[in-house]
Amino acid sequence: MPTTTQLVAFVAASFVFIALPGPSVLFAIGRALTVGRRDALLSVSGNAIGLLVQVACVAVGLGALVEASAAAYTVLKLVGAAYVVWLGVQAIRHRADARLALDAPATDRQGGVLRALWAGFVVGGTNPKTLVFFAAFLPQFMNDAAPATPQLLVLGLIFAAMALCQDSVVTLLAAQARTWFSRKPRRLDHLGVAGGIAMIGLGTGLALEGRVRA
Repeated sequence: MPTTTQLVAFVAASFVFIALPGPSVLFAIGRALTVGRRDALLSVSGNAIGLLVQVACVAVGLGALVEASAAAYTVLKLVGAAYVVWLGVQAIRHRADARLALDAPATDRQGGVLRALWAGFVVGGTNPKTLVFFAAFLPQFMNDAAPATPQLLVLGLIFAAMALCQDSVVTLLAAQARTWFSRKPRRLDHLGVAGGIAMIGLGTGLALEGRVRA
């Protein structure tokens, strides 16, 4: 297993990486603004699960393949970007739903649990920045005297747990802003459009950005 020094260094590096505005953070904010706190938190949980899948892939060598293959990187990037754009378009198309749902029972205001988890899972599982981060940086925090695969999984679990906590805080803050806007229901229409545009911009930027290098 990694040494204490390696673990401390990994936690510090991960904290900075997660805090930087990127696909997961911006996605959490966009979800909080468009679907509400509960579904946004579920999406954040799904995002963390997607990160764990990335760790498992890195552990068996997929990270190295994506780092070496421009084609593999492009496919992964475009799939995730297209899904985020689609979510943004849906948020704009259904921008009145939040306002109309204000008078509905609380159970009718929420989407399906699995749907919310899946939305986050796709973003977390197809985020090329974290995939290349895992492939390029996780090995630097491993103990050479111990098997590599178990260490990669442990480090990835720590990273996913940190991402879940930090993204949840961001989501709660964004959801509180949504509550404030909802005091005047018509504001939710504009809020839904703003969140949708943010996700479309995020997906477009993700599709157009260059390769991430260590």
